[in-house]
Amino acid sequence: MKTWPGQPLPLGATFDGLGTCFSVASDVAEGVELCLFEPDGSERRVQLVERSGPYWHGYLPGIEPGQRYGYRVHGAWDPARGVRCNPAKLLIDPYARALDGGFRWGQALFPYTLGDPDGPPNGEDSSAALAKSVVVSSLFDWGDDRPPRIPLHETVLYELHVRGFTRQHPDVPPELRGTYAGLAHPAAIAHLESLGVTAVELMPIHTFVDDAHLVERGLRNYWGYNTIGFFAPHAEYASGDRPHQVVHEFKNLVKTLHGAGIEVILDVVYNHTAEGNHLGPMLSFKGFDNAGYYRLVEGDLRYYMDYTGTGNTLNMRNPNVLQLIMDSLRYWVLEMHVDGFRFDLAAALARELHDVDRLSAFFDVIQQDPVVSRVKLIAEPWDIGEGGYQIGNFPQLWSEWNGRFRDAVRDYWRGEKSSLGGVACRIAGSSDLYDTSGRRPHASINFVTAHDGFCLRDLVSYDHKHNEANGEENRDGESHNRSWNCGVEGPTDDPVVLRLRARQVRNLLVTTLLSQGTPMLLAGDELGRTQQGNNNAYCLDSPLNWLDWVNADRELVEFTGRLIELRRSHPVFRRRGWFGDSLASRSVTEIAWFHPDGELMRDRDWQLEGAGAVAVFLNGDAIPYPDARGERVSDDGFYWMLNAEPRPICFTLPPEAFGVAWTVELDTEGGLLADSSQLGPGAKLELAPRSTALLRRESRR
Repeated sequence: MKTWPGQPLPLGATFDGLGTCFSVASDVAEGVELCLFEPDGSERRVQLVERSGPYWHGYLPGIEPGQRYGYRVHGAWDPARGVRCNPAKLLIDPYARALDGGFRWGQALFPYTLGDPDGPPNGEDSSAALAKSVVVSSLFDWGDDRPPRIPLHETVLYELHVRGFTRQHPDVPPELRGTYAGLAHPAAIAHLESLGVTAVELMPIHTFVDDAHLVERGLRNYWGYNTIGFFAPHAEYASGDRPHQVVHEFKNLVKTLHGAGIEVILDVVYNHTAEGNHLGPMLSFKGFDNAGYYRLVEGDLRYYMDYTGTGNTLNMRNPNVLQLIMDSLRYWVLEMHVDGFRFDLAAALARELHDVDRLSAFFDVIQQDPVVSRVKLIAEPWDIGEGGYQIGNFPQLWSEWNGRFRDAVRDYWRGEKSSLGGVACRIAGSSDLYDTSGRRPHASINFVTAHDGFCLRDLVSYDHKHNEANGEENRDGESHNRSWNCGVEGPTDDPVVLRLRARQVRNLLVTTLLSQGTPMLLAGDELGRTQQGNNNAYCLDSPLNWLDWVNADRELVEFTGRLIELRRSHPVFRRRGWFGDSLASRSVTEIAWFHPDGELMRDRDWQLEGAGAVAVFLNGDAIPYPDARGERVSDDGFYWMLNAEPRPICFTLPPEAFGVAWTVELDTEGGLLADSSQLGPGAKLELAPRSTALLRRESRR
């Protein structure tokens, strides 16, 4: 086959209308073969003779979209030096835009002979067991698609699983359920719109692999945190079966969500890959340049540094790896039109040597990038390595999953001692974490549940995990869930317990959605879904994980939507700046905390044990920053009363200086209220045990 030199960049397979240029990076290869696969499975090999630095490249006329391909890398096999080249193993292009086929576990996918990891390379060909890279065209009719560009302080995130969201949706056609097209269906969009969320945060949709040990037990890597293709959307989430259809279907999903005013955030896993440690398979990176792509143990390069709990960690010190990740991020923004990223175990990306360095090369590169720096960047600010808990330490452009918000709010509502000061700080935006670095309250992504852990209904219903379905004898996942004083675990017909659980669910939703910062909900929590006590359902592609639309708690859906609308309508709950950081705060009270008896809290009061009841006044007349359009903001005032005690508490409304007339906006004991009666200064209102209520004062503007 005729081959022209082509160009080293861009990497990947680039179709120009007449042919395709192929380019891959490897510093250790002695030779690289491009392998082209015909529909009948036959293979043609083309030697890439052109090399420019680390890039091996060639242009092939006549190669069009739909062509399946892979690579074979010739070079040394010397694990002691960190080099693991094995041309018997077909390799996925790290820049492949689509993949075709699956992975068939067995000896062929492993570069060594099973049972002898320190022996010579294994010579069994892996091409029949490995998914193939596919040349794709970038053509797509985006029409008038525009990114919604919703400011973070106006954002409400909704974390969902593409498959699980519509897998059981009765109004989505069966052939579309569990797919990108299913999520783009009007019935799915209608729920998101009625709920009022502004962004969906999609759990991993980069191509991932089902781990061998899960497949052997009849399970799946349902969550998808096992990436092998950083450019290719996961094919199993598509209703079409052709690779180009997968790409088009995902683009159409983004276009449809944008049309509804909803942003798309991708949960991305750049900290590790599906190739595991020295005992893992050879699928792509390991065969191209093992020591370049992965962090290896200094002094014994056979082994891998593991800051992620998955066997390996990508080597962010290598320029080829930084290039790969940045090219991937830009691709998803420019070509796929996504609006931002949530970075899994982001602390692992910041490790220059062993310590986490907030000014690492990765963050430097992102900050100067004209594309990636302008979208939403959200960190999961920890990994499992030493010093990996880095909440509050990420650069200024970043927001972070606020694990301290989650812990403080859970502790408060379960009645933990001395938790009042902690929850007050989180409600006010966590300035202790973000103000010192020049960030604003929206840097805090506030959540109490996420995919990892109990869903909301189970959080208040189970004191112990029930992960038996995972096949690990209930040893996996968090070991316990401290008591919520419900008196009984799991399903029950006891009306007292059911009422308390429902109240606690509403308490947690109110606290998440009305606190300063950027709220995030876990899909299905508004439906009252349960995972039957499983707090680590990563491997279960079953109704346990799929949203149950038929048995949804419609009152809870309505309550959640009302809260989001309340937040949207009242900027006092989503301030752009901190309390007390403006000239206005010198003459006007922006926020004030009260005892239940209506007296102002003093500094020493925050140290009192067992003080589980408090109220906070939020002054809508004292919002120091204009809105996103530059207009001055004024709002109603609110008096928010919280009672985490296991007994009723009588609250006294504050003096006249804070408000003359108050109306009850909501009460988690009764749910939504439409009580138009007014309460005056000094009036008394009894809150039920473990409940919260919100009173509104008309604006005095």
